[in-house]
Amino acid sequence: MKEKPSMENTLTPETLLAGIRQTRLVAIVRGTRGSAAAKAALAAMAEGFRYVEIALTTPDALDAIREVRAAAPAGCFVGAGTVLTKRDVDNVAEAGGQFMVTPSLAPSIEESASRGIPVLAGALTPSEALEAMNRGATAVKLFPASIGGPGYLKALRDPFPDIPFIAVGGVGLDEAAGYWAVGAIAVGLGGPLFGDAGSGGDLAPMRERARSFVALASEYDRRAAAESLR
Repeated sequence: MKEKPSMENTLTPETLLAGIRQTRLVAIVRGTRGSAAAKAALAAMAEGFRYVEIALTTPDALDAIREVRAAAPAGCFVGAGTVLTKRDVDNVAEAGGQFMVTPSLAPSIEESASRGIPVLAGALTPSEALEAMNRGATAVKLFPASIGGPGYLKALRDPFPDIPFIAVGGVGLDEAAGYWAVGAIAVGLGGPLFGDAGSGGDLAPMRERARSFVALASEYDRRAAAESLR
């Protein structure tokens, strides 16, 4: 019988939201091997990422979540992506997943919220974004963000300035700052960060990309702070 995950290093919706606002980054691992996904997730954490989700479409994703939860550095958190059903929420919670991420307005949003588990809910349109928050989402994952780019997010935020948006889908090193500039609290990084690392590819270039993203976020905050003092 598998041991239940420790309650140490737990997350609430409030602490997840505050942490994501601070770091501006969420890592998204999707691959063909759970063991490789776990190694990639831990490598990203070692390079400065604090929030990493492992997609449930990855074979043995729950085992990967268990492995990452057990080995994650202090202050780092592992969640699950592509969480769609109440059963998914059950399975991820049992495996030690600390937050849930959906690609759409799925039943998992209400289920997670009812348990006090932070959930980043996928939405694209104004109606979907509002509905996600009404269902209890911690933040809205604007997906796929590349359809409209930063200009679309800016237009979306005009009527919804208080909804926290995370831009996901087609966001790379060259695009991230554009989303932050129009109000995204963070960007979600999948392929542009991990490449094939989640399927057993070389971790070295992935680590280099991770360092570049962390440095970009730090530099963006430094410049923003300097401008606010002018």
